[in-house]
Amino acid sequence: MNIYDIIAPSFWDLIDDILDNKHTHYWLKGGRASTKSSFVSIMIILLIMMDKTANAVILRKISNTLQDSVFNQMIWAIDKLGLSNYWEVHKSPMELIYRANGKEQKIIFRGSDDPVKLKSTKFKNGFCKVIWYEECSEFNGMEEIRSINQTFMRGGKDYKVFYTYNPPKSMNNWVNMEVLEEREDKIVHNSTYLEVPREWLGEQFFIEAEHLKKTKPLAYRNEYLGEATGTGGSVFDNVVIRHIEDEEIEKFDNILDGIDFGYAVDPTCYLQCHFDKTRKRLYIFNEIYKYSLRIKDLYDEINQIKVGRSYITCDSAEPRSIDELRYLGLDVEGAKKGPDSIEYGIKFLQSLEEIIIDNVRCPNTAKEFTSYEYEQDKFGNFKSKYPDENNHSIDACRYAIEEYTRNNTMTFGFNRII
Repeated sequence: MNIYDIIAPSFWDLIDDILDNKHTHYWLKGGRASTKSSFVSIMIILLIMMDKTANAVILRKISNTLQDSVFNQMIWAIDKLGLSNYWEVHKSPMELIYRANGKEQKIIFRGSDDPVKLKSTKFKNGFCKVIWYEECSEFNGMEEIRSINQTFMRGGKDYKVFYTYNPPKSMNNWVNMEVLEEREDKIVHNSTYLEVPREWLGEQFFIEAEHLKKTKPLAYRNEYLGEATGTGGSVFDNVVIRHIEDEEIEKFDNILDGIDFGYAVDPTCYLQCHFDKTRKRLYIFNEIYKYSLRIKDLYDEINQIKVGRSYITCDSAEPRSIDELRYLGLDVEGAKKGPDSIEYGIKFLQSLEEIIIDNVRCPNTAKEFTSYEYEQDKFGNFKSKYPDENNHSIDACRYAIEEYTRNNTMTFGFNRII
């Protein structure tokens, strides 16, 4: 059996990545019928049979969803690979057993709603090499995921953890936020039905997809293309997440710096931006975002990363912190603020053609800008008020651009920026 005949082309590059142990954590997001679950099920069978010490645990949030989803999916994979004669299928308890060289290797199935069973899981031979979180967005967040990983990732090497999910609409959802976090041992992969051979899905599937595309394009993008389209309440719809090259930064000639002070409960955030006035583009390329950061340490860290000699506009509610930074040698000043300064600042940012954020250099800023949404009332209607939470980089950015919004010198919409 040639596995390329039963795996969609969008996953072919991942096969070598997995078998060559290039990463540990594989976040596979995709739309309906992208075949990500089929791909993972096939790879798990191969990983178990290629390593005589390997076992696997497959998880759903709720135990009673296991049999009709991942359990049957794994049986499908065994059959597709032509390996049914090598595997024992047990429904109670739910497990798949592979025996070779007198050893027993298992794939077991668990729900995270039964923590006792999770913690008591043991394998007679080897270790848990593979973990699969199916419908990952159903779990309660990374704290729950980390706890489960810590339970199973012991006593072995070359672990493989798969996370499969259809992205929820809201960027505020924890799973959409998590994929923005950069880690060397992590890869994020997106797949859609468009890369799947047409005959695998049948003509009617494509008819339904095209109908939704025409009638409800936003729903189509979320359900079929796996995009986090938002709830419709995003404050900033002009954010572009991409790497900003060193060569671009070298040419920046209008650099703006801002600081939003915090300490224990809220982080201190320092940002560097470049504003291209002609093209109405704001580039955010430098970030410090830390809790319990002392002023001297903030000064040292700014000196390590700061580009150019631009002055820094700070939150004027912290005059003592501003004085300390000035005493240490930084060119800082307090924001003038004034009536409606928050609204002016945010409307300025909304009016730009693009807010370009480097999510590697500025991961927290990317998170805040992409997930910042208007508040909703109990009926789900959006309020006009901007929420005062998870907006520390947004505040730092407002201070940085204050010279363009101060004294009501800008107007919006059909007017122009002065």
